[in-house]
Amino acid sequence: MKKIKVEALTPEAFAQFGKYVDVLSPEGPCLKGEYHTFYRDRALHYSESGLPLGVSPLIVQNHGNVVEGVEWHNHTCEGILPLDDDAILHVTPAGGDFDVTQTKAFLVPKGTFVSLHPGVFHLTPLPKQADALHALILLPERAYANDFCFHELTEEEKFELVL
Repeated sequence: MKKIKVEALTPEAFAQFGKYVDVLSPEGPCLKGEYHTFYRDRALHYSESGLPLGVSPLIVQNHGNVVEGVEWHNHTCEGILPLDDDAILHVTPAGGDFDVTQTKAFLVPKGTFVSLHPGVFHLTPLPKQADALHALILLPERAYANDFCFHELTEEEKFELVL
């Protein structure tokens, strides 16, 4: 089984998969008021759908780091915000068939919002150390019903994420 080393999340390493922003400690251009600081447009999130965006709570039990399937969305970004633990997120570039040799894994610090490009292969984020990870998922309403593709991995494609 292929082992994929989890690496630090950096803009350069993650660029082909999407964007991210540290929600708890943002940096960069902002609009400042007397009682607020607004960091505008830090990660763009788009969809070809005219449907409203849904904020969906996700709870993932810690079940080990072996990955047996991947999902993707053809027409929308997927937003992921881990809330109470750092998350392990695996991604494979969009385009063509799934290729495990192109898969990377990143450690997403809690409070960091990730926006995946359409077509990027992924699955739910995994907790780094907690028994369960609570996260918010941002997708257009009913994307899981009308823009959701899943591929169950063959024995040769399955992989393990290693910290």
